Amino acid sequence: MKWLRYLAVVWMLTATSGAFAVQPDEMLSDPALEARARALSQELRCLVCQNQSIDDSDAPLARDLRILLRERLTNGDNDAEVIDFLVARYGEFVLLRPPFAWHTALLWLVPPVLLAAGAVGLFILARRRSGQPAKTHESLTSAEAARLAKLVDEPEA
Repeated sequence: MKWLRYLAVVWMLTATSGAFAVQPDEMLSDPALEARARALSQELRCLVCQNQSIDDSDAPLARDLRILLRERLTNGDNDAEVIDFLVARYGEFVLLRPPFAWHTALLWLVPPVLLAAGAVGLFILARRRSGQPAKTHESLTSAEAARLAKLVDEPEA
């Protein structure tokens, strides 16, 4: 019976699919334009949620951005022009993956540097630990050796 509960939980977790916040009234009638709009909206950050794309966010501002993006596409803007318009209006923060530039260098370089420093630290720690001899019978002091011999020679109670 226990396995049935586990099976039900696994089924419920796998049966859920990612829900998108795009409402039917926002969708464009042209499938090619809608595909471009969806691809672009997955690259743009919701300014309210800050960790979701506007495609995934239910915030009213994300809805406004999705509608604005679709309006720009229907007016004939290409993808780069839409992105440039939104960056000019909201700043580079609207991009989920900002470009590598001098002012975003820390954002891009700190994680790999910290990862490399951690790996080097673990390597040094492992080398240091492997270089230490294990405490053996020979490395005991005479008092410790006498106590060990006494404990080993005593019969168990």
